[in-house]
Amino acid sequence: MTCGNGVGTGKLQGAQVMRYAENTMHQNDSLQSQILHILEQDARTPLPQIAVMTGHSEEEIEQAVAQYERNGVIRSYKTRVDWERAGEPRVFAFIDVAAQPERGTGYDRIAERIYRYPEVHSVYLVSGSQDLRVVVEGATMQEVANFVAEKLAPIDGVRGTATHFLLKKYKDDGVLFVDAEPDHRLAVSL
Repeated sequence: MTCGNGVGTGKLQGAQVMRYAENTMHQNDSLQSQILHILEQDARTPLPQIAVMTGHSEEEIEQAVAQYERNGVIRSYKTRVDWERAGEPRVFAFIDVAAQPERGTGYDRIAERIYRYPEVHSVYLVSGSQDLRVVVEGATMQEVANFVAEKLAPIDGVRGTATHFLLKKYKDDGVLFVDAEPDHRLAVSL
């Protein structure tokens, strides 16, 4: 699962590396924080590039990243895909779940039953009128509706659900899913 072995191209090149380092690295930031922020922004950033950005040796960076992977600090490396542009549109829904907590485990056991389904992308314990927020994917709205009716709602401890279908994705996990309009303003010099 190691990344950054030089295979990835990373988004940051040349002078961008130094500007990024100057703008984002603060003297108070720990090496761990610096590495994790860089990888969170672009998991394909090569480790030698991270070494330059942080001012540490490649060996230190390699050891640190390997330790973060072993300890579960880095859970995975993921690509954000715009499935609509890929020609394979998917249907996503946010399902708010009202649940009855269980003695001794609270909501954990109910959440575990839910997150084991392959259709489920995420499960969160949330504040508010509902207890859990579940993100589900399906090929069609009907497929998601069937999942809710046949698999999710019958789970012991689930008292009710409210399904909200995703109509358009603008930004996901810090990544824009819309094309930015070009800036047509004229440059002004003094």
